[in-house]
Amino acid sequence: MTNGETAFATDETRWAAVMRRDRAFDGRFVTGVLSTGIYCRPSCAARHPARRNVRFFADGAQAQAAGLRPCKRCLPDDVARDEAAVHAAIDAIRAGDSPTLEELGAITGYSPTHFSRVFKRAIGLSPAAFARALKEERAREALSGVKHVTDAIYDAGYAAPSRFYAAMEGKMGMSASAWKNGGRGTTIRWAVVDTTLGAMLVAATDKGVCRLSFEEGEDALRARFPEAELVEGGAEFSGLLRRAIEAVEHPGAGADIPLDVQGTAFQEACWQALREIPPGETRSYSEIAAAAGNPKAVRAAGSANGANNVAVLVPCHRVVRSDGSLGGYAYGPEIKAELLRREKDSTG
Repeated sequence: MTNGETAFATDETRWAAVMRRDRAFDGRFVTGVLSTGIYCRPSCAARHPARRNVRFFADGAQAQAAGLRPCKRCLPDDVARDEAAVHAAIDAIRAGDSPTLEELGAITGYSPTHFSRVFKRAIGLSPAAFARALKEERAREALSGVKHVTDAIYDAGYAAPSRFYAAMEGKMGMSASAWKNGGRGTTIRWAVVDTTLGAMLVAATDKGVCRLSFEEGEDALRARFPEAELVEGGAEFSGLLRRAIEAVEHPGAGADIPLDVQGTAFQEACWQALREIPPGETRSYSEIAAAAGNPKAVRAAGSANGANNVAVLVPCHRVVRSDGSLGGYAYGPEIKAELLRREKDSTG
């Protein structure tokens, strides 16, 4: 059993996925309905059967061996074909220069419109958006390790630097050069304040919060952004600081606080999945990986969780192990447990 399958080790977790009609888990198992003699995808839109009539199977072949037939509404046996088509499209996108929907349709044997739906359901992005995200990811990786920014932009697949800057406007916060050079040319305002969870560092560019952490100070911030201009406090910063404090003291607040964080396409998908977890609820690493478009990338989801620069605002404390235990947290299990307790109390 792979790590990506661990979250489905029990019938209870399988049933929870069915009740959510979670498309990300189609192909991981099928739902057999003994009272009707059919089997379905976890995401089947048909009315949910009674739990007592349900049995889970690894795949359609196992369900058929038990005497069940595929649902004509959700076509569970088409999942493997869809997955193969998505993988073929990803290979084409990685190898080429943003192939069109028509070209991807020809490669996969689907109509362009239908394939776009299949791809977005599996990945969470349209093929065009995935291609753009891939370029951005390549650019960010290249910018961290080359001498000339322009070289990195061309190596990432952009036809000209102007195309890169237009694509990244509003996304990177810091300029490409600043990204490569530890924040060079960027002003970061910061403060350390006392909270009921301990001393908290809050730092922000003019785009949004770039660091929120506990038990850190100016030295830690400077280690992350050694070339940035660090400016302590100030009237321009006070309003944002108050909102950040409120988010910590009353978890669930602060969802509208602007952020200036960057990562790979998968990391950013994980962070977005974290922000979509309702206060008072938790998810497993497997569920975050699936929500980010790659159910098998459980370890990568854990790494993305650990790479989160803005605690609480991107609520990585809402991720727990598949057995329900807390798991790790950069600022200690006590703070994680307290954040979760406050959220449950406020929503209970």
